[in-house]
Amino acid sequence: MRFIAGLHKLPKQPKPCVLTIGNFDGMHRGHQLIMERLSQYAKEHKLISTVMVFEPQPREYFKPSEITPRLSLLRDKLIFLQKQHIDQVLCLAFNKKLAALSAEQFIEEILVKALNCKHLVIGDDFAFGSDRRGNFSLLEKYGRQYGFSVEHTPTILYQGERISSSRVREAISQGDFKLAVALLGRPYSISGYVQHGDKRGRLLGFPTLNLRLIKPMAVQGVYLVQAKGIGNEVRFGVANVGRRPTVDGKVQLLEVYLLDFSGDCYGKLIEVEFLDLIRLEQKFSSIEALKQQIAIDVQIAKQLINTKYLSI
Repeated sequence: MRFIAGLHKLPKQPKPCVLTIGNFDGMHRGHQLIMERLSQYAKEHKLISTVMVFEPQPREYFKPSEITPRLSLLRDKLIFLQKQHIDQVLCLAFNKKLAALSAEQFIEEILVKALNCKHLVIGDDFAFGSDRRGNFSLLEKYGRQYGFSVEHTPTILYQGERISSSRVREAISQGDFKLAVALLGRPYSISGYVQHGDKRGRLLGFPTLNLRLIKPMAVQGVYLVQAKGIGNEVRFGVANVGRRPTVDGKVQLLEVYLLDFSGDCYGKLIEVEFLDLIRLEQKFSSIEALKQQIAIDVQIAKQLINTKYLSI
């Protein structure tokens, strides 16, 4: 899969493509239907399957003080799309210039000239261009003029309600990972490279693997997790997602204490699957109180493992 960071990285004479556009936060089952259709159409018509995403996401650009917590970072999207055998991903910087483009300009300058789009697959709530004036009808109109076709995928329902990123986000924020799995079609996870931290976990007696989170995430608290990417084994652990208020932490981290494990994982790309919410993050009166609570968290995690995940 080819990753293209910006329009300037596209070839001057791009090969014809089939395209989809969106935030695709969480890559839930509705998004997966779009990707399946995209790949199918690309194979049938010998086109390049292309996914366009934005960083930051448009809503983050327009309302920076009201940022909605994310389900997935760009890396998570790319890992998922590679598994779906998408040919290329174009990431556009959502900035003042892009935000000012009218829907008509977006079609002419980006879809037609820059990408040579021959077919567009969109979700049921797709809108684009300044003031979000672009819609399915406008795409059909310009498609007749410029020689591309457009289709939208049907709404996917679960228990009578539409599957959406906001619904997944709500389930995760409430610790309902059973519902999240049903909406996502897989366990909820975050991927990242293990980085050096302040070694505070080691001093507390619970050394952690640290993953930097560059955006506010939907998960906030202490969780039972599984970690993949450390050798050939899947390991249980206790993860904290937050800023560590007890030690006046400034940077949001995903910290994972792996049960019954010792070793060097720095630089490794790991995937952390969230299984159960243990508690919300909180500020403790002292480091000793925090240490005692972490010991309790570990015991709760072990009980959950024995009763829910290792029981016959």
